[in-house]
Amino acid sequence: MTYTEEMLKSMQLVAEKRAANAALEPTRMTADEKTNLLATYHPDYRQDKFKTITFGANKGEKAPIELVELLEANARIKAGDVDLEKPFYDVDVLIIGGGGAGSAAAIMADEAGAKVMIATKLRIGDANTMMAEGGIQAADKPNDSPAIHYLDVFGGGHFAAKPELVRKLVYDAPECIKWLSDLGVEFDKAPDGTMITTHGGGTSRKRMHAAKDYSGAEIMRTLRDEVLSRQIPVVDYTAAVELIKDESGAVAGAVLMNMETRELRVARAKTVIMATGGAGRLHYQGFPTSNHYGATADGLILGYRAGAKLFAEDSLQYHPTGAAFPEQIFGALVTEKVRSLGAKLVNVNGDVFQHPLETRDVCASGIIREVDDRKNGIKINDTTSGVWLDTPMIEYKNGEGTIEKRIPAMLRMFGKYGIDIRKEPILVYPTLHYQNGGLEISENGMSTVENLYVAGEAVGGIHGRNRLMGNSLLDIIVFGRNAGVNAAAKAKEVKLGKLTLDHIAAFDKERAEAGVVSDKVSPMLLPTYTHGNPVFEDKKAF
Repeated sequence: MTYTEEMLKSMQLVAEKRAANAALEPTRMTADEKTNLLATYHPDYRQDKFKTITFGANKGEKAPIELVELLEANARIKAGDVDLEKPFYDVDVLIIGGGGAGSAAAIMADEAGAKVMIATKLRIGDANTMMAEGGIQAADKPNDSPAIHYLDVFGGGHFAAKPELVRKLVYDAPECIKWLSDLGVEFDKAPDGTMITTHGGGTSRKRMHAAKDYSGAEIMRTLRDEVLSRQIPVVDYTAAVELIKDESGAVAGAVLMNMETRELRVARAKTVIMATGGAGRLHYQGFPTSNHYGATADGLILGYRAGAKLFAEDSLQYHPTGAAFPEQIFGALVTEKVRSLGAKLVNVNGDVFQHPLETRDVCASGIIREVDDRKNGIKINDTTSGVWLDTPMIEYKNGEGTIEKRIPAMLRMFGKYGIDIRKEPILVYPTLHYQNGGLEISENGMSTVENLYVAGEAVGGIHGRNRLMGNSLLDIIVFGRNAGVNAAAKAKEVKLGKLTLDHIAAFDKERAEAGVVSDKVSPMLLPTYTHGNPVFEDKKAF
């Protein structure tokens, strides 16, 4: 990989100052300093990048422009496009989405005796779960407790989460770690069998359980194997394009579309679990993303059109360390575990400019400030700058072999492009990583629309306005299992009425009355990457 002369000079400064930087303990920011930093530099505070929702359950609230345009767009189908009286699929629990949350839900619903089916627009496992690297939190060590975990989560989310959801997240965590381990997840362990745990940004205890730096892939592998071994039906390459309700207004299934043939099929279900994941592929504000190809906020859009309420839909997480160089992996996640092992953030002059384990929103804002305001970034090309993440510091502090043992996926990812992270620092810049907001749920997992449950990244309210590392893999298990159990139980008492798509016409009427004219259809389903695509026109975000 070819470095510019400026990069090489800066790298030399980083190497010369490594010993001093390794011994340096950067000062933590005060609460006021964090508040001011976020208000000035975090993308969620750029008011010109948000738009007011003009109708529907969240009328008058703000959300990213790209999301509002899809929330208020036209449905992909009309009521007459399908025959609702002749469902192709008929199940107790329909799960939309084949990632970790959907798979965990399917396993538990099947365990409860429900007739279950997963519909996913790509393949089972093609999800952000597979791409999660750093680990999963759980307070299961003697010096920790769910109560301490609760304080970290609630405070790290700026006290904006729903308390009952945070409580469930942290109190169910130890049981979920045991459940995953019993299913076969190969967590990192000491020679005596004790699980190895580390810190993450914003954690007051070492509670991050990991499988090297491919924790999500290991969890997804295990869940997928369990789904398939149970012979739970999985309909791949089939997207939900509209929810179906019955005459009482409860959700009663979905219209599914074959992604290859565009054929529409009706799936009738007594309960539906929305587990469609995040929104990174909408590229809010022109940011790159660490998300998988299908992360286009489908669940939020389908739920909203059916009348479900959103929660904190204006809050996104920009992971502080997305790969900024080389361009082939621009935006790819550089796990927070790299910093938890000792790597520090360093500017063009070789100086550490902030504590490496501040919460993600604070850390990302600090990097943006260092690049945009202080002009201490490393120029990569005409539109891109970044800062160094000094990965050689890991082995300087912990000994040779630490990187290959603890973060082998990172070593391989950069090694493909001739960069040895044991010897060379890597260039990083914030990348769009996680959808903090989503569909609002109660503690039992149900949305504000009867019989529509939600799990995983499509949920809003679990993390508040900022998520801590390791709590996304945790929430897909806690709330995936929770949705599966409760949706299966509810299905036993549901008596479906006549199926209807009347909510589409009602939504169209609301749009017209609000004076909104749209030529877009939603959900997006998959992003389009053509020359001049509007999502890449805002180069200043890079």
